Amino acid sequence: MGRDKRFLAVSGRSLFDRTLDVLESVFKEIIVVLAEPVPELDVRGFQVVYDAIPNCGSLGGLYTGLRSTPLPRVFAVACDMPFLNPSLVRYFSKFDSSADIVVAELATGVHPMHAVYSQKCRPLLEAMAQRGDLKIQRLFLEPDLLVRVVREAELAPLDPGLRSFQNINTPQDLALAESLLPPVS
Repeated sequence: MGRDKRFLAVSGRSLFDRTLDVLESVFKEIIVVLAEPVPELDVRGFQVVYDAIPNCGSLGGLYTGLRSTPLPRVFAVACDMPFLNPSLVRYFSKFDSSADIVVAELATGVHPMHAVYSQKCRPLLEAMAQRGDLKIQRLFLEPDLLVRVVREAELAPLDPGLRSFQNINTPQDLALAESLLPPVS
């Protein structure tokens, strides 16, 4: 996009604020993981942590988030999803509490940054980051992890159109999101 997506506005609200709104409606504890300080970002008093292993993108952020909480599992999401669905987030968070990973697989592929991860993933993520293997999807192949894949058919009743997984990567994505959401009054 050529600029920080967190500040992009859709229907009068930034993508970051939209994400926090949904997470706040579902969870008591929210951890915001950033690569570096962003003074103009309003984190609403939530805990902020910075990448423990720099320059590792989403994988490093996921590792840092897991490292920053004593909770056994976390729901991890990117901040560029304007249609994040609270019902779907709750569904993922409660889906098979024995699973180390709960991830959606749609026709477009798996969605690693709208998924649940257990603490058992943490040392594996650290090892991946240390060797420069930054593709989170490779974690799903680890034989010691119980991975639960949630299919489109299971998700569609909770999120018709599966819009919760749409993200903003291009000006066209932003224009589409704007066209699908009414302006905030």
